[in-house]
Amino acid sequence: MEKELVEFLARSLVDHPECVTVNQVEGEKTIVLELSVAPEDTGKIIGKQGRIAKALRTVLSATATKGGKKATLEILG
Repeated sequence: MEKELVEFLARSLVDHPECVTVNQVEGEKTIVLELSVAPEDTGKIIGKQGRIAKALRTVLSATATKGGKKATLEILG
């Protein structure tokens, strides 16, 4: 569920939604999501002073907490 949420949000923010990929690495109590976008869209995902990235991480954290896990989002260029 977390993977699909991040993918949906990222696709709606970028100019090249076909280049958005999310890789999920799941541990016992932790989920790591690796978000990859087109190089020219990296700035749109991070946002000014990292505001969009922080908002994405907040939403992801809230969703994962509901499932009893912790989640982190890594943005790959």
